[in-house]
Amino acid sequence: MARTILYTYKDQDKTLTFSYEKHRNIHEAVAEAEGIDISAYLKMEQQIEAISDTKAVRNYRDNHFKKLGFSKITLAQKENLGVGKKKS
Repeated sequence: MARTILYTYKDQDKTLTFSYEKHRNIHEAVAEAEGIDISAYLKMEQQIEAISDTKAVRNYRDNHFKKLGFSKITLAQKENLGVGKKKS
């Protein structure tokens, strides 16, 4: 199921359709959408994952993406519909 990413890149608010079938996480998706090569970042992230806890990886990721120009990256809230209800 596709979700919507809300992100800010270089002070411009943007949206992007996201699916886990295509990307491992939302950060990879927004980097690809903006044409940014993050292969070196992914290698470093793997090394940090191997020796540190998840908080260190999250801090590294957040700081790296701030340097790239992203200030907010988040998934949009899902719309919960009742049983048998369809989106009009």
